[in-house]
Amino acid sequence: MALRDFIAKLEQEGKLVRIIKPVKKKFEAAGILKALDGKPVLLENVEGKRVVGNVLSTKELIAEALGCRTGELVKRMGDAIEKPEMPETISGAPCQEVVENADLDRLPILTHCAKDGGPYVSSGIVFARDKEYGVNASFHRCMLFEKNKFAIRILPRHLQEYINRNGGELDVAMAIGMDANMMLAGGTSVDIGVSELGIANKLKPLEFTKARTVDALVPADAEIILEGRIISETHSEGPFVDLTETYDLVRDQQVFEVKKITRRKDAIYHALLPGALEHKLLMGMPREPTIFKEVSKVAKCVDVSITPGGCSWLHAVVAIKKDKEEDGKKAIEAAFKGHASLKLATIVDDDINILDPLDVEWAVATRFQGDKGLVLKLKEKGSSLDPSADPNTRETCKMGLDATKPLVARGKNFTKAEFPKVDVKKFLE
Repeated sequence: MALRDFIAKLEQEGKLVRIIKPVKKKFEAAGILKALDGKPVLLENVEGKRVVGNVLSTKELIAEALGCRTGELVKRMGDAIEKPEMPETISGAPCQEVVENADLDRLPILTHCAKDGGPYVSSGIVFARDKEYGVNASFHRCMLFEKNKFAIRILPRHLQEYINRNGGELDVAMAIGMDANMMLAGGTSVDIGVSELGIANKLKPLEFTKARTVDALVPADAEIILEGRIISETHSEGPFVDLTETYDLVRDQQVFEVKKITRRKDAIYHALLPGALEHKLLMGMPREPTIFKEVSKVAKCVDVSITPGGCSWLHAVVAIKKDKEEDGKKAIEAAFKGHASLKLATIVDDDINILDPLDVEWAVATRFQGDKGLVLKLKEKGSSLDPSADPNTRETCKMGLDATKPLVARGKNFTKAEFPKVDVKKFLE
């Protein structure tokens, strides 16, 4: 199912907010998306172009896009990461209905916040190829500074390795406007040589096509493809709002020079609002199966949630079915192993709804004692996204809370009382 098919489905179900009035791409569109965060929004006229946002801003929406239940997401993603299956390649793809020279001013690239360094593409996934390692796909924000040039944020990860192996420059293609499977796969961290295309295809089958002017495979159903080259030229990138809803540092980054644009005839631009729910989920959810995998090695892991309140990156809640008293402490250590950027791991029993912060806090209030259940990990390497960590070394203090109930209760019971289920409607008629 292409992005546009999912949008149509959401509208049919009454879940889409459609805005017809003209909207400006500088600040105004982002302000609307922020005000409606958690609700899919289609802006019909952003300076003459269609823009969609908040499409995958809840786990319920992501599960619907993948055709599964919310409770199946972690297992489904874990299976895709463990057993990827490469997709089929086709010709004559919808993403290449129109081929035109690069003039990025024609696209509704949004400026989100007042201190931003410029207009940003934040939903784009870069597709690159290496002769030995094959195809790589990863998110990279891009700040527009000329009509065909971006400053592209490249972390020292696989794309940087591909560029280095190719002499410091590399032909790439960036796709905008894709289904949930590719968006989730683009946010995964796997070993170099493991293709994110196979992960996306295992989550839900999709097709790829060869880019028109560069050696890369791109999603056939994508809305827009930007083809070009990451060149040795550098340009300042930032400020930009990152996952923590604070401004990231300004850095010199390499330039992505766009040479061709291919797109659908009536392309829909996907705006991914930085620091908002869609951004948080797409970045944080792919870490849930890695935590689940590690915790399962030491305890019976039931579910994992990287919490929105923890920026969908720094905090996680893990539910386990406890067999031994030490299971909670072991699960804490395993959670940090499963996601190195994690700062707070809260372990609860399987009777707690880990998606309900009130239920999780209740578990901490009634089942946690600091002198017994607190784990402090001093002077650990943390996340570059954490503004409270040391800005030079990323050193931080990590914390684990064992909020599981004891196997043998002494004194009060630890189980919530259940009230009878009553159909209230018949008493209100």
